[in-house]
Amino acid sequence: MKLLDKYNRVNLIAAIIIMLITGGIYYLAISSILINEKDKSLEVEEQEIFDYVKLNHNLPQVFESPDQQISFKQVPKNSVTRKFINTTYYKNANEPESGRGLISFVDMGHTYYKILIVESKVETEDLIQIIFGITIGVILLLLLALVITNRLILNRLWQPFYNILDELKLFHISDTRNIPQLDNSIDEFNELHQEVSAMATRVKHEYQNLKNFTENASHELLTPIAIITSKLDTLIQSENLSEGQGKLLTDLYGAVNRLNRLNQSMLLLVKVENRLLKDENLIDLKALTEEMIFQFEEIFLSKNLHVSYNLDEKQVYANRHLMEILLSNLMSNAIRHNYNGGEIKINLNAESLIIENTGDELPLRDDQIFTRFHKSSYSEGSGLGLTISKQICENFNFSLLYSFQKPYHKFSIGY
Repeated sequence: MKLLDKYNRVNLIAAIIIMLITGGIYYLAISSILINEKDKSLEVEEQEIFDYVKLNHNLPQVFESPDQQISFKQVPKNSVTRKFINTTYYKNANEPESGRGLISFVDMGHTYYKILIVESKVETEDLIQIIFGITIGVILLLLLALVITNRLILNRLWQPFYNILDELKLFHISDTRNIPQLDNSIDEFNELHQEVSAMATRVKHEYQNLKNFTENASHELLTPIAIITSKLDTLIQSENLSEGQGKLLTDLYGAVNRLNRLNQSMLLLVKVENRLLKDENLIDLKALTEEMIFQFEEIFLSKNLHVSYNLDEKQVYANRHLMEILLSNLMSNAIRHNYNGGEIKINLNAESLIIENTGDELPLRDDQIFTRFHKSSYSEGSGLGLTISKQICENFNFSLLYSFQKPYHKFSIGY
């Protein structure tokens, strides 16, 4: 959930809870005020009865009224307690209404009367409902205004953050473009932009230093490796070597060759990661795959591998040299990790190129497949083949996935 949506939700829930509580308190307060006014009206009527009795020494005559009823009842002396009550007001026999009553008494010397004054609360309740309805309407309008205001204003306030986020999504370590300046009056976003820009600059600088070091080291290694290889060639061809010396030279020659392959792989990885090989064309993937299968034919035969393939027509837009390296790495991997008399299946269709091979009965670890310099204990490779393959696929927005369906290890290139 986005921060803005979560803030709006929390803000809206809090506003609803607060307004419901305050609305309830407001309702009770209005009800109390209006009932208090009704009680004052009943007290006025009571006082009028007392004044009449005091003046005339007799009970007043009771007249029918549409909103008030007064009744007198003779009762034993001191048997009545003065109090206000909620009761039922009968406008007529068939129309009971809620009412507010006052029970009182009057002592006329020899006789003691209970006084019951009842007034209808219909108008009071109607007034309360009207006031409460207006209040609810105002609350709903305020909530609507709050939601609209939050969405409009907060969207504008958070726009610089989303601009910075978009720039981070477009950021690439090898890109020479700098993060553009942010025109904003909010200090926190300006500080965030400054820190992001400074971090990007530091990362690019450190990456450039590392890239230069890798390139320079790899280039510097080329000459001594070539010299060592040349000297070893000369020594191996010498006729005065003993069997032990010949074996030592052969081991050295093999180690130097592995070092040379590793150096070449590191140089290639630097070029691929920095997208230095940009010559891209429309490539006939079927023809290229057939060509690579033909180049590996003798190796397939030497290891007695059974190779089957089914290739559909497919064209991709990529660098031909890198696609050759990609196919070569995957086929070499299928050969290197296979056993004598094993199988290799190659399938090309409109969605993917799949290379499957038999080999170990256990799947490879997902967190180590494309890790640099990771290889099995018996592998003679550099440990960079699959890393380079993965990077090539990423350069062309392809996917490279591994799966295991016993007994086949499967690498799929999706495009």
